[in-house]
Amino acid sequence: MTVSEQLEIIKRGTVEILVEKELREKLEQSEKTGVPLKIKAGFDPTAPDLHMGHTVLIHKLRQFQNMGHEIYFLIGDFTGMIGDPTGKSETRKPLSREDVLKNAETYKEQVFKILDPEKTRIVFNSEWLSKLMASDLIALASHYTVARMLEREDFSNRFSNQLPVSIHEFLYPLIQGYDSVALKADVELGGTDQKFNLLVGRELQRVWGLAPQVVLTMPLLEGLDGVNKMSKSLGNYIGINEPPDEIFGKIMSISDELMLRYYLLLSDLSLSELDKLAEGIKDGSLHPMESKKQLGRELVSRYHGAVAAVDAEENFVKRFRDNQIPEEMQLLTITAPEGKALLYKVLSESGLVKSNSEGRRAIQQGGVKIDNLKVSDENLEITAGTEYVIQVGKRRFVRVTVCKQS
Repeated sequence: MTVSEQLEIIKRGTVEILVEKELREKLEQSEKTGVPLKIKAGFDPTAPDLHMGHTVLIHKLRQFQNMGHEIYFLIGDFTGMIGDPTGKSETRKPLSREDVLKNAETYKEQVFKILDPEKTRIVFNSEWLSKLMASDLIALASHYTVARMLEREDFSNRFSNQLPVSIHEFLYPLIQGYDSVALKADVELGGTDQKFNLLVGRELQRVWGLAPQVVLTMPLLEGLDGVNKMSKSLGNYIGINEPPDEIFGKIMSISDELMLRYYLLLSDLSLSELDKLAEGIKDGSLHPMESKKQLGRELVSRYHGAVAAVDAEENFVKRFRDNQIPEEMQLLTITAPEGKALLYKVLSESGLVKSNSEGRRAIQQGGVKIDNLKVSDENLEITAGTEYVIQVGKRRFVRVTVCKQS
């Protein structure tokens, strides 16, 4: 694969490359010497399960892997105990060593559903960070000023609003940056929200006399609501360890616009195939529903195998055909405190009924079903983390996802 062909693949879905000229030079040097580039991406094991949002980076790692480069999947077992302050309005509670290690083990199992285990180096940053002495940390901190740290929007906002910013949070981008020094990374990948941290790594490599890494930022994948970043706490996620039927059903619920974005960031279809798919939807020669089924099959197959993908599609079609539930319906995302919403209010907000009182009556009279099961509790709450098909009467349907208010 030529350097230009590699760059075309690398730039797919990428938000920013700092600096593209340097990346081309690194690729040319790799081609000339036969020495693969060291590609790094770090993940703090703050939760036991990965979701599709995490896989945007992992999918890009696989593309580098397919081009013959060396992949370092870095598990931040040390940084995970500090807690990444990125995008947070308050200091995060640190995780215990036990929780971090337990979550890290599940990451190792899940990542190989995408990456080739024989060509992937899984490393833990405690290998080098736990060996740093107090004097080493002081020396590391000397390379950055408080003013530079306050250039970060989250730190700046908290400082301006007189909210606490703990000293240990300033250490996070520094020790994440030191990971790149320890690994001598050529390229580091991260979400757009990680840009500051990634650039710190680039600067620290210069301090240590290394060639600065190229920084490649990827977009933050929107969740099922099509608005907020995919997040388990918001309930708008698709977990890669979820059952095949659940994954397929959630893919079928997304909007047509979001479907194309998922294809771009998660699918193995080539760019030319994606262009053809988008054009077919635009001119009406290809139905969006069939495209979603194709995407659902691809993603379920990746995480559960081809047989499970076929079964999931058949189960989806059968469920909606036998219950006379339309395959296409409005997708409604409701944000609620604590991730819980009263059913009768959901009926009103979705337009299935005209008012809260009408929603109560519909429930009392047995005219409301959730996932084809009749409900009678007028004070029933639906919770985040699951998508529901709600039916009022015979012909009024809506898909509902509840997200926790952030």
